[in-house]
Amino acid sequence: MPGAQRAHLEADGVRIEYRNPDTRAVPTLAVADVSLSVARNDFVCIVGPSGCGKTTFLNAVAGFTAIESGALRLDGHDIPGPGPDRAMVFQQPSLLPWRKVIDNITYGLELGKQLKRREARDRANELLELVGLAGFGDRYPAQLSGGMQQRVNLARALAVQPQLLLLDEPFASIDAQTREVMQVELLRICAAQRVTALFVTHDISEAVLLADRVCVFGPRPGRIIREVEVPFERPRAQSIRRSPEYLALVEEISELLYSPEAIAGGVR
Repeated sequence: MPGAQRAHLEADGVRIEYRNPDTRAVPTLAVADVSLSVARNDFVCIVGPSGCGKTTFLNAVAGFTAIESGALRLDGHDIPGPGPDRAMVFQQPSLLPWRKVIDNITYGLELGKQLKRREARDRANELLELVGLAGFGDRYPAQLSGGMQQRVNLARALAVQPQLLLLDEPFASIDAQTREVMQVELLRICAAQRVTALFVTHDISEAVLLADRVCVFGPRPGRIIREVEVPFERPRAQSIRRSPEYLALVEEISELLYSPEAIAGGVR
């Protein structure tokens, strides 16, 4: 359980501001004093209202966005920018349409020159099998459904063997039935790859299904107003959604997120 291990990812008083370089306007405070500890192999979800800084914080962990103050560390080392120890899965697959599926997966390996071409393709084929797309390596992205494209996106992220997988609402743009399949598949894949995951979502039910812990962000400036432990054992299946304990936890987080106190920033 979280807290029983040394922190793998640690955020300490992270503050993020947006500045418009073309004006002298006062900077916009996007994230305020976020502190978070994530142990290795944990699956942590972040939920919160639109515009509260969830994705901004995730981008800072990825190294895409600079922080104003505080610290972000992975295994005790500061995060200075993007690196192969982290991989991002975006809401849209963002695959290169002119490259075949297998070549999309090997793209990051080519940039990092981590493996020889044959080794990279072997790795890609292993991941295609892992995500349930064995035999689709020679297809182009346009020949795949949205759910299949997102599986390729996940395989591409895993190809570089990241320590930390960052996911920004990766299932938001696919249909409900496919989303339910992908949620369970993601749990299986993270367990098989022994990867730590930080997952942003608007869907409280999804967060409770996936996470060991749910971090609830209040409205902007983003801050954690509560961390909720999810007690269900793994592996999990969609059938857990029907349990009274699951429904009660979803209701607890919903009430917390939309309470007047949370909106006013008073919940801790």
